[in-house]
Amino acid sequence: MAGTDTFDKTMSDLSLPLDIVDPEVAQAIKDETDRQNHKILLIASENYASRAVLEAQGSVLTNKYAEGYPGKRYYGGCENVDRIENLAIERAKQLFGAEHANVQPHAGAQANLAVYLAFMRPGDTFMAMELPQGGHLTHGSPVNASGILYNPVYYGVDRDTETLNYDEIERIALACRPKIIVCGATVYPRYLDFERFRYIADKVGALVLADIAHIAGLVAAGEHPSPVPHCQIVTFTTHKTLRGPRAGIILCKEEYGRAIDRAVFPGMQGGPLEHVIAAKAVCLKEAMQPSFRDYQRQIRKNADALAKCLSDQGIRLVSGGTDNHLMLLDVTTLRLTGKIAQEALDEVGIVCNKNMIPFDKEKATITSGIRIGTPCVTTRGMKEPEMVQIGHMIARCLRNIGDAPEQVAAREQIAREVRALADAFPVY
Repeated sequence: MAGTDTFDKTMSDLSLPLDIVDPEVAQAIKDETDRQNHKILLIASENYASRAVLEAQGSVLTNKYAEGYPGKRYYGGCENVDRIENLAIERAKQLFGAEHANVQPHAGAQANLAVYLAFMRPGDTFMAMELPQGGHLTHGSPVNASGILYNPVYYGVDRDTETLNYDEIERIALACRPKIIVCGATVYPRYLDFERFRYIADKVGALVLADIAHIAGLVAAGEHPSPVPHCQIVTFTTHKTLRGPRAGIILCKEEYGRAIDRAVFPGMQGGPLEHVIAAKAVCLKEAMQPSFRDYQRQIRKNADALAKCLSDQGIRLVSGGTDNHLMLLDVTTLRLTGKIAQEALDEVGIVCNKNMIPFDKEKATITSGIRIGTPCVTTRGMKEPEMVQIGHMIARCLRNIGDAPEQVAAREQIAREVRALADAFPVY
């Protein structure tokens, strides 16, 4: 038969390992493993998943189509994935004290958009924190579906305190009468007053959506006030402080459960990723252990220690500090941009992300700040003494950006120190 002699048997044998089937991808994964081991990761939205989570996600469950919900599937052969998805649902409800849980959203973005689809029509008004002030793309950015399909009205932080002004939020709500008020952020270092948000929402007849993507682990461990008693709907991702797979979950009061479920499927998604749902179930079980509460407590201790060290080094922190796992550094006081600071730190092995600060004069691709967080370094076992080391290395690096021989030598020395610290706390 024509072409038979060119058939590649390595592409038909399902038992062959990745490095044989696709050595290029295998090498890239190895390189990424090395990067995660040998650098200090301070991106606030990242973490290291456990071996158990990775095993569940990389399992044969990826082969199974399961449109619908447990017991109500459109495909046969779903008895095992039903068991797993029910475990994830019950664990999410138990961990957060929620009445209803949908564990199918592929990500936090889909979770938020499903809520909008369930309770708004195109053109309806909702309120959320503005992106340059600390909000998320799905909180009404004009380049996101949330800002294209709906009418976002924004609130932000007070110019002087750089914290939320709830009186001003109430004033805006009374003026625009939104259908939904979103409370939550991607870069807000202070506690969120969910009870006050609910009070404001009740005055205007709005629902409250608490987006706790960043702080879900802290909430689960009691290290941040919970939105569940106050907000009708809660969304979060499972891969940040919760330390699970990259995915999303929606919690809500029972009365809103049917609308949420219909919005997720068939409204937003088709077949759920059952291998990822299995990984969610595992991370939720891990979050129920006493050691997880200790871990979340240490995240906050580490954030406090790192913030204090940076402040003592003369680096300005937005709002003056942190109540959670992250902090926002204003690098304009060092005559830098966020882009320059991020690139210089990555060069020495400290990974963070450039970020706009409130009332930023720079564009989003440049920024005036960098965002750093402590979930990854805490997972590695680092504590307050290591945070002081990291804080000093950050400050030294940012003060030695340039081509002068002494600046280059200083950065080379910092890179050696970073590598030594990272190697002392291996992960994978």
